[in-house]
Amino acid sequence: MRNVLPPRDHGDRLPLRERKKLRTRQALIDTALELFTERGFGGVTLDELCDAVEISKRTFFRYFTSKEDVAMAPTQDLWLGFLDDLETREPDGRPVLEMLQEALFAALNLMTADDWAHRVLLSRRLAEKTPSMDAHGLHFCHRISRTALATLHRRLDLADPDDLRPRLAVDMLVVAFHCALGTWVSSSGTPIRSDLAAHMRVACAALPGSLTLTVNLRPQ
Repeated sequence: MRNVLPPRDHGDRLPLRERKKLRTRQALIDTALELFTERGFGGVTLDELCDAVEISKRTFFRYFTSKEDVAMAPTQDLWLGFLDDLETREPDGRPVLEMLQEALFAALNLMTADDWAHRVLLSRRLAEKTPSMDAHGLHFCHRISRTALATLHRRLDLADPDDLRPRLAVDMLVVAFHCALGTWVSSSGTPIRSDLAAHMRVACAALPGSLTLTVNLRPQ
């Protein structure tokens, strides 16, 4: 998986060439979301997007693999940050699910770029009415889950490689995030990053209870 996240160093400490790359990448994301929102995802060609940013298609493919990839970059950056954090996070004897949750919250805390929350909102609204974006998102989630699971098995003392619990822990985290994201996107007002974090905490807190939830038929 290609990691396109900017380095953790503050932007003004990076070499000039790296700062230019970051600006080009951000211009692609902002312009893509603006054009796709105005004209529809299918109403903007890759050539038109590249012309708007004044780059070649060859340059575009240095940053993204497709229109879907650039349109979903805001949330993808969050999950790439999650993988980055997971590489160094210490388990300290805690449940794996708790460790995964902390890695995701740490990644969210790094999403401090101006208007990141607004970009996520635009991206999610586009995905809701664009099947190819939805399919791209599912494929990306699969890659993230597979990479996270491989990281757990490489770093942690998991004796049984066929133990399903680490995989289920990763899957539960992904589902909880999407539940929180859906609630956040549909909220009234202007969603902000801290609101998303609050919804994520609620969704994560509901996970243990979901495993023991029992119900009866509704009275007629």
